[in-house]
Amino acid sequence: MDFKSKIILIYGPTASGKSKFAIKLAKKIKGQIINADSMQVYKELKILTARPFKKDQQEIKHHLYGFQSGKKNFSTGDWLKLVNYKILKCKKMKKTPILVGGTGLYFKALTDGLVNIPKIPINFRNKVRNLHKRLGQKKFFLKLLKIDPLIKDRINSFDVQRSIRAYEIKLFTKKSMISWFKNTKSDYAHSDFFKIYIDFPRKDLIERINKRSKDMIKSGAILEVKKFIKSRVPKNKSLSKAIGISEIKQYLQEKIQTEQLIEKISIKTRQYAKRQSTWARGNMKDWNKVNPDGLDKLLKKI
Repeated sequence: MDFKSKIILIYGPTASGKSKFAIKLAKKIKGQIINADSMQVYKELKILTARPFKKDQQEIKHHLYGFQSGKKNFSTGDWLKLVNYKILKCKKMKKTPILVGGTGLYFKALTDGLVNIPKIPINFRNKVRNLHKRLGQKKFFLKLLKIDPLIKDRINSFDVQRSIRAYEIKLFTKKSMISWFKNTKSDYAHSDFFKIYIDFPRKDLIERINKRSKDMIKSGAILEVKKFIKSRVPKNKSLSKAIGISEIKQYLQEKIQTEQLIEKISIKTRQYAKRQSTWARGNMKDWNKVNPDGLDKLLKKI
């Protein structure tokens, strides 16, 4: 396969080694790396969002990292416009675009197109979230199937985020989320992509997450959050929900000690990694699932 003619997509749970592999691949095929992580677009939190190191960005050209203020909204649509431009720019320079990240919605918007669903009022969204909170995921999903049977076998019954989204879309627009998706098209053909999903064994991933949490604290994450607090990014902005902020605030308020801080960040990160894996199972069935050992074999084939 001629990898150089493709747009390469690399997805995997947090701490699975996506960035490291992307750099190795970029060196081999003269590629450039484009960010597909919704938290790494922001300027303020370099350590907590695990943005690629400066030396790596100097070695291989990286795009769309740390350029956006956390005080501003940045949507999937905003990312898609920028990434289309960056892909075109890479192609003109005869460089292979390599998109790497853990934000499933970004990849789905690129490969399947962005669904143009009307903006749903906050009162509708809150109504659905309150219903989910009251019922729990199991009963909520059964209720969703009653109002929108089209989503059966299309959404994982454990996928909380997509279940809530499907319910609010049906409630507000009177149309199934599936119907909206059918009218959506990507700017690219299926054959334009080579998709890699890094499937890391859960036990090994937990060890990596624990180590990363320790390394973040050693590398200055506490000072980074102190500066972040002073920057007064509104609480309703996406970056304010980054893993580690609330935990470090507890530490600064002397409510927890260092060991508890690391453990809390590790637990929340493990939960996030599990959600990423759930997303992949439901939305990335046509991706090339590769385990860590398989990544080296894949590099040798290229």
